[in-house]
Amino acid sequence: MTIESPGITLYDLFEEYRDRLQLKLVAGKKGRHRQILPETTSHKKPDAEKKDLDLTDEIAKSGHIATGRSYIGYLNLIHPHQIQILGNTELSYIEKLRATTRDDTVRQLIDHGPACILLGDNRAMPDYIKQACNAANVPVLKSPIDGSCLIETIYYYLSSHFAEDLTLHGVFMEVMAMGVLITGPSGIGKSELALELITRGHRLVADDAPQFSRLAPDIINGRCPKTLRDYLEVRGMGIINIRRLYGDSAIKENKYLRLIVRLERMSKKQLLKLDRLQGSLKSRSIMGINIPEITLPVAPGRNLAILLECAARNHSLAMSGYNATQEFINNQLTAIEQNSVENH
Repeated sequence: MTIESPGITLYDLFEEYRDRLQLKLVAGKKGRHRQILPETTSHKKPDAEKKDLDLTDEIAKSGHIATGRSYIGYLNLIHPHQIQILGNTELSYIEKLRATTRDDTVRQLIDHGPACILLGDNRAMPDYIKQACNAANVPVLKSPIDGSCLIETIYYYLSSHFAEDLTLHGVFMEVMAMGVLITGPSGIGKSELALELITRGHRLVADDAPQFSRLAPDIINGRCPKTLRDYLEVRGMGIINIRRLYGDSAIKENKYLRLIVRLERMSKKQLLKLDRLQGSLKSRSIMGINIPEITLPVAPGRNLAILLECAARNHSLAMSGYNATQEFINNQLTAIEQNSVENH
């Protein structure tokens, strides 16, 4: 019997960041397979899973392994985190307590059933914490890095891991340091455009089926599925490996989605209907976030790579508050007013 919506084990987290965060497993090694679960889930724990999850007796009796607790944070006994960080401030506070109060604080910390305790700031682990964690199989990790950096790095990793994924058809690129999704009907030339952009120094994130996840109220992160990483399909050539052809610098692991460019064949009648001032700019809702979308007409003689680069540059200016259309309109109105004054 398995737990629905399984989390990530502490050991997986440890292996991922062992080198980057200089992590060491210093106590409670038998509990290294404890699970870290999504912040918003509450899971019933079947009896068959009790041993594998290494829960303390009190938590096991409650029949739950998580109740939507936050991933990581400094020591908090009222609203405990799944990963409780003990840095200079927290350990100094605990060590100043009377022996009975100190022991009670450590007991409460362990009874909450954390996935692990993380010692930051290169602090040595007090013997009373080591003994208690070994007895309860609560893992203790140690890092020389300060707590705020540990929280930022690990929280980003866990929130990315648990974020809901959305797969969209298209080619996801980094153009002018901006995440751009190139979409359009099959066979319209998305991959060819991506290949030309790569030769111009831009980078490929994912071809055909990029995956997107919402990390914050206004941030959507895009990445490539492992099985598709580095590859691009070009009609007439088949599958090519971009990393092998152009080097590591031609590949970007992930990027925030900031702009969508849709390629579309248009008739003369459709072209005449395009707004000459505003162009085809509109917005598209992706996972509840409005992303600007521009439609680029595909026609012989149009250099789509240059047009897409220009669209990315122009959107970058728009994000900083500049609007060329509005400036153009204001200049025309000013000129009309000046002419009107001179004529009178």
